[in-house]
Amino acid sequence: MANMENNCCKSLSKGKNFTPTPPPLPPSPVFCFPKLVMKKNSASLGRSCVSSATKDMWERLFNEGYEADICINTENGGTIYAHSNILGMASPVIRGMLKQANRHDCWRSISISGVPHDAVRAFIRFLYSSSYGKEEMEEFVLPLLVLSHVFVVPHLKCECEQKLELGLLTIDNVADVFQLALLCDAPRLNLICHRMILKNFKAVSKSEGWKVMKQSHPALKKELVMSMMEEQNAKSERHRKINDRKTYLQLYEAMEALVHICRDGCRTIGPRDKDFKANQPCKYTACKGLELLVRHFAGCKARVPGGCVHCKRMWQLLELHSRLCADPDFCRVPLCRNFKKRISSQSKKEEIRWKILVEKILRTKGIGIAPCFQPQ
Repeated sequence: MANMENNCCKSLSKGKNFTPTPPPLPPSPVFCFPKLVMKKNSASLGRSCVSSATKDMWERLFNEGYEADICINTENGGTIYAHSNILGMASPVIRGMLKQANRHDCWRSISISGVPHDAVRAFIRFLYSSSYGKEEMEEFVLPLLVLSHVFVVPHLKCECEQKLELGLLTIDNVADVFQLALLCDAPRLNLICHRMILKNFKAVSKSEGWKVMKQSHPALKKELVMSMMEEQNAKSERHRKINDRKTYLQLYEAMEALVHICRDGCRTIGPRDKDFKANQPCKYTACKGLELLVRHFAGCKARVPGGCVHCKRMWQLLELHSRLCADPDFCRVPLCRNFKKRISSQSKKEEIRWKILVEKILRTKGIGIAPCFQPQ
């Protein structure tokens, strides 16, 4: 038994994963499940027990420092004892540091400064068992991100990035994380921080991390401000395009309603050869407002361009219709043919302005630049 314990300890000191063989289970007098199921369940139970036992053994080796040969000096005079073969296999950077470290008897000494002692301890513990405490990760996620990048431990770096993305990233620390993501080559985390800063710019600009960044990295702060201005300009441009699209669609619907009123009639207004019903349904939403505008236009005493705001609007609608109409000779909209003849006498500047408006209306509706509203 003593020889087996010595062999176990020697294997651990050399960095081998020693797994003791569990004793055989005593025979059971009663079997309630088929043999195949019993074997499968027993195998999975054995694997989970061995995995847990192995993890506990590595953590115990780290905590007790059995046959340790490295002394790691940390902030404020802290010391952590570890094993060179384990750390050298887990991190190529630490392996290089150990080759250059001064040896005193059987001990070698290295220093890890710039981060808290407890963060270094959580980092070294992860190199042994690939595990960490929940409280430790929440408290030291930023130092662990830096340590995992500096000492090239990619699986811990991925863990830190995921924890930040899934809940540890806040308004207070996003400026700090943004800078660390740039330094630690974490592009996805950097993009997430950038979007969060732009989305919550006012709140982030009041945080301590932002104030520190203004002093330590003024160029980075200026770049974020420029990105914020570009985002606001792009947002304003999107809103402008949406509003323009709504306006062009409303104008097209007004042209449809105008043709409908003059050709078919609607409710109480339309051609003289039509009989109307006051409550008949209408599929054109612009008809109600357009009927009121037509009635005003017909009875207004100042019915000249520029004499009345409502009449001016009606003149513009009639001219827009004439530019969209396919055949003015048979069109029943008033003054359609007159406006068509008037186009040749307009100035070039006014002609270009009307042409651009017509193209935008038709493009928004998806019709193209061909004429429309053919009379029936």
